[in-house]
Amino acid sequence: MIKKLISACTAFSVMLILCSFAAPQAPDEKIQENKTEGKVVYNKNKHSMTLSWPEFGSSGNYVITRGGSRLALDFAAVGSTSKLVFTDSKPNKNKYENYYKITRNSVTIVLSLEKQIFGHNMYFYDRKYEKAETAKNDINSQFGAIGLGGSNGEWTTKRQAYYLKANIKGQTYDSGGSGSASSPEANSIELGFYSHIGGLGKVPSDVKLGSIFTRPHLSGGANATCTFWRSVENVEVMRDFAWTVSQSTSARRILIESTSKYISDVGNTNFWGSGGFIADANYTSSRPNWGGQQQWYTRNAVFPLGSGAMGGSYNMVWQGCVNPPQANDINAPIPTTPIIREKPFLFIDSDGEYKVFVPAWQKDRVGVSWSSTDMGKGKVQDLLTQWYVAKEGDTNVEINNALKAGKNIFFTPGHYTLNAPIQVNRKDAILLGAGIASVTLEPAEKNTWGCIYADDKDGIIIAGLLMDSFNSTTYQIRIGNEGAKADHAADPILLSDITCRVGGVQSKNIQIQAAMQINSNNVIGDHFWLWRADHGSQKGGDARWVRDRCKNGLIVTGNDVTLYALFVEHFQEYEVLWLGERGRTYFFQNEPPYDAPNQAAWSSQSGRVDGYAAFKVANMVKDHHTIGLGSYAVFTGTDGKVNKKNGFEIPNSPNVKLEKMCITRFAGSGNIQNVINGTGGSTTDGVKRVALYNNGDGTQPYDEEFALPNHESYPVYIVMEK
Repeated sequence: MIKKLISACTAFSVMLILCSFAAPQAPDEKIQENKTEGKVVYNKNKHSMTLSWPEFGSSGNYVITRGGSRLALDFAAVGSTSKLVFTDSKPNKNKYENYYKITRNSVTIVLSLEKQIFGHNMYFYDRKYEKAETAKNDINSQFGAIGLGGSNGEWTTKRQAYYLKANIKGQTYDSGGSGSASSPEANSIELGFYSHIGGLGKVPSDVKLGSIFTRPHLSGGANATCTFWRSVENVEVMRDFAWTVSQSTSARRILIESTSKYISDVGNTNFWGSGGFIADANYTSSRPNWGGQQQWYTRNAVFPLGSGAMGGSYNMVWQGCVNPPQANDINAPIPTTPIIREKPFLFIDSDGEYKVFVPAWQKDRVGVSWSSTDMGKGKVQDLLTQWYVAKEGDTNVEINNALKAGKNIFFTPGHYTLNAPIQVNRKDAILLGAGIASVTLEPAEKNTWGCIYADDKDGIIIAGLLMDSFNSTTYQIRIGNEGAKADHAADPILLSDITCRVGGVQSKNIQIQAAMQINSNNVIGDHFWLWRADHGSQKGGDARWVRDRCKNGLIVTGNDVTLYALFVEHFQEYEVLWLGERGRTYFFQNEPPYDAPNQAAWSSQSGRVDGYAAFKVANMVKDHHTIGLGSYAVFTGTDGKVNKKNGFEIPNSPNVKLEKMCITRFAGSGNIQNVINGTGGSTTDGVKRVALYNNGDGTQPYDEEFALPNHESYPVYIVMEK
């Protein structure tokens, strides 16, 4: 996709106007909930709430009112005091359904257990106490207030998650509407950058929404190629789901009763997007259409019967789906998902407590993991006893100490600055992010090693996190030490919804060797976007080439690694370098670096081959299978003479197979000259496809030695297993 340059000053200006949510207030009532902190203590035996707060206001008593939710229609008086403490001896039955306003001299602070546990960037809605349209209006007000829907939102450090509690007595969160989700009449929720919608029920139908729309901001709303970084899970969409997105967007565990036009609905025929990801979803009444999308990966979805096209231009992969499209040049239906564990998620259990559901591993799955009444197979973990809830401001010190104490980590939405890597060093540890939580190597120069290091342990889960680098580093995320040998077949490592971003956010010299390296065996990856930024605050062309440097997006040395929905773009050497045996990848999307200044600066195999293949399986590999690959030439920041010889390179070995490959040119004068190993044709003549390469007709690449990161890259104080 061709992306629009976002200026540094614009990105900076949005940071200056970040705002936060407030409960409904009277005309002359000033809410100070983010400036004046208080404390809530719940006494389970007495079922009472004790509130305390620092002094504010000039004189008079503090008046306390209580509502069942942050935006409740009614806040009833429960008392007043001249002291800085108050006990509510008769709170609402559910301890989380008590939001207190404390007012003095027209200044009000808001206290609740939910705010105390989850911080300022998670917002909860409860239809029991609120109007149907309350959540929609509140979410949309933030969409407009801080630029989360436009180009300004792309680089903000603001993160947010919107959690909706289960409906009761037939209620819904739908205030009514008509037409496609992009129309004003639809009354849609508009989800912006770095935002997440999560249902807190056990199954998607517990939280019923009207319609959801993600508004593109380029080309007058017709271009969604920069509509990144947002997610939705565990909800039912009753009217229309217009998921108008590209990379690093995740829609999971959803029930969609109707989709009126396209999954990417902008109301005209000129729409175009650059792919996305949807999984564990059930469409009950109509088949969606991904019209205008260049590519898309869909896993374990259920569609109504039908034979019509479902959109897409180049590379559409449908895995483990019920009633997928028929196979053709564009569509690759794959009957089953060989091994998968769905991403964990937050919910409220029958006892009223916050829990995390950790789905079980499943093999050869078809369709969704849940039913209308059953969460599916898995384990339930208590949030308050088994997890550490991280909030913005926590660093690697608090997070690593919690991991060492045996806690899993729930990252509330935020921008987490690290002076050392987060080290996941025990079996079955979980890192789970909400609201596209970001772990980043800034502002100090102390951390030159990476964002996350996971040791070679069974059952580790890392999900829902964006790895950002404002400083140079060896890796952004590394799974297993070099030479890792453990067999994790009985309890694999899971990586879900992972983004690695190199550059873009600020103009600074960044040098990274590899965004991600997977050294462990039996790792399952479920949706990655590894991105060396092609636009942002850094100047383009030669300046970006030398200042935002990263050799490889992904290096795989482990065996039996399976990846679903792999998006890797703009890295400066082999974007994916595969050295392990029995690797499997289902769907791959790529654009080469726009900004290679000349051919001499971008040549592989000791300078004998123009450019670097997007997906490289090393000659020593004996067994590998990947299906559904697309690489698209966009050489715009060059001298006009830069080409790439091969989209994909593999050894001529009978058990190394690549299927359903596609190359084309989107922009610029340079071309991809062959699909694979010198065969398949050039993008000078348009789209080129190869259905299957495993017969050795092409020329095997030259043998190479690859310079990989090594133990000298590790910080001394982190003990790595040998």
